[in-house]
Amino acid sequence: MTDLLKGKTLLVTGVLTDRSIAFSVARLAAEEGAKVLLTGFGRTSNLTGRIAKRLPGEPPVIELDVTSEADLAALPERVGEHAQVLDGVLHAIGFAPASCLGEGVLGTPWPDVATALQVSTWSYPALARACLPMMPAGSSYVGLDFDASVAWPAYDWMGVAKAGLESANRYLARDLGQHGVRSNLVAAGPIKTMAAKSIPGFATFEDVWSQKAPLGWDVQDAEPTARACVALMSDWFPKTTGSIVHVDGGFHAIGA
Repeated sequence: MTDLLKGKTLLVTGVLTDRSIAFSVARLAAEEGAKVLLTGFGRTSNLTGRIAKRLPGEPPVIELDVTSEADLAALPERVGEHAQVLDGVLHAIGFAPASCLGEGVLGTPWPDVATALQVSTWSYPALARACLPMMPAGSSYVGLDFDASVAWPAYDWMGVAKAGLESANRYLARDLGQHGVRSNLVAAGPIKTMAAKSIPGFATFEDVWSQKAPLGWDVQDAEPTARACVALMSDWFPKTTGSIVHVDGGFHAIGA
């Protein structure tokens, strides 16, 4: 432990199981001295509450559905019950209906695509808007990404949503910069999380990554990705914004 985040308060979304990247971020952040707040919504709040007991300090869980304008508007008040400022926010939110994955992009109905884009892309600037009144100059907004520079097998509309996320990050960096707030993404290699289970043929990603990544890759280990998120939310990247940090064993740099 180095107290990298000592004195900071972080809001972490997306903690559903102890295998999630967000869980590793919350654990490492707490170990590095941060006060951590979690979010959950509906039935997932109970899951998050149970998992919170496995984290240092048992962080409180704040109700937040990022598709609800009422929840977004109420977020400052709900956070205010536990902290006055947010020095860092992790956006670990993504969802696509089954029809958006593994079937190509030609036949997916718009309502399903709209859901994928709202939850996985639009929510990134929406959450930033909700958190901004609580974020002082020098604070950091970090989102989880999966490289959208190519078309992946089976990823389909979620890949499109991630491409939108990467574009939104650049525009957020522009708009948040005037407030002294940074916005960056961490593009992870495939990790065996609950979300990964919904991707048809996920095992194919595992095999290719382990063979092609110059540094190797362990789909069971979320800690390298979590460390990058924690570092970006520290004071060690004061002038880095609008960037994508790849934590994938170097796979993105190698032709496959």
